[in-house]
Amino acid sequence: MSKKLWISIVSVYSIIYTVITLLNSVLYLNHGIYEDPSGNWHELDRAIILLIGVAAFYLCTNLPVKPLIFRYAAAYVPSLLLAFIYVWFSGLREELARTAYRDIWINFTGLFILLCIVNTVVCVYKKKRTSPLKE
Repeated sequence: MSKKLWISIVSVYSIIYTVITLLNSVLYLNHGIYEDPSGNWHELDRAIILLIGVAAFYLCTNLPVKPLIFRYAAAYVPSLLLAFIYVWFSGLREELARTAYRDIWINFTGLFILLCIVNTVVCVYKKKRTSPLKE
């Protein structure tokens, strides 16, 4: 992979991680919680789950599978399973919340769908831009 691609991947990862962390902090503060009850492990867990998601998105944009929906499914299913496995392993470290698997499914799927929509729009835009004009 080129240096430009690595910089792009790290930038996207950093921006998404920052936005998610800020959103989480605002939601906690809004509910009167001034410290993250899960502490530093929660931050590391978020970083690892996001890394799994970014790797899945990279697969979505680079797998040679057609049509696009099959490419998304081919990246989503194994990456979600990997996220579930990570949650299970984190349960060996500390007790999981009763809704841990539902929460990871909602958060992972929501972000995945959002990124897939953005990717689809970009693909359609590029295709329209490079296709010859018909008279």
